[in-house]
Amino acid sequence: MSDSTPPLVAGLFHVAIKTNDLAATEHFYCQVLGLAKVFRPDFGYPGAWLGVPLPGGQAIMHIYAGGPALGADGRAPVGTAAIDHVSLACRGYHAFIARFRAAGLPWREFLVPGTTLWQLFVYDPSGVQCELTFDGGTETGASPDMSGGRRYIAGSSFFDPATYPKLG
Repeated sequence: MSDSTPPLVAGLFHVAIKTNDLAATEHFYCQVLGLAKVFRPDFGYPGAWLGVPLPGGQAIMHIYAGGPALGADGRAPVGTAAIDHVSLACRGYHAFIARFRAAGLPWREFLVPGTTLWQLFVYDPSGVQCELTFDGGTETGASPDMSGGRRYIAGSSFFDPATYPKLG
């Protein structure tokens, strides 16, 4: 007897990020973005699980800082490679900008054409691009700054590991 239930993707369970600096990466996701550390089993190598609050359950961001995170040279890769970015649904557009400023992080802004979606783009310490998406209809304050130096341009990286601020 076969199961007649059609397959269904019901949501994102987790995203896994490799890092060479666990403390800085935890600081970025917990102190700058506001995620919370949650229980992580002992896999025998350092890392963290960071909870993303969602209705009906909590997606988790896994951070790997050793073991399977390391390449042949003993270091975790940098950047997002074939994955362009991780997107998080957020509230508090201008409060996030204030957090980026306080942490010394560069960011870019975007208004999705034909929608009320506002976006902020920022990089974590490992060069993973994060897209924070907001419902502009419920946000207060000025809309995204689309001027030349602040506007997000898809495919154009503004991550520079040499000038990334020391976090943690």
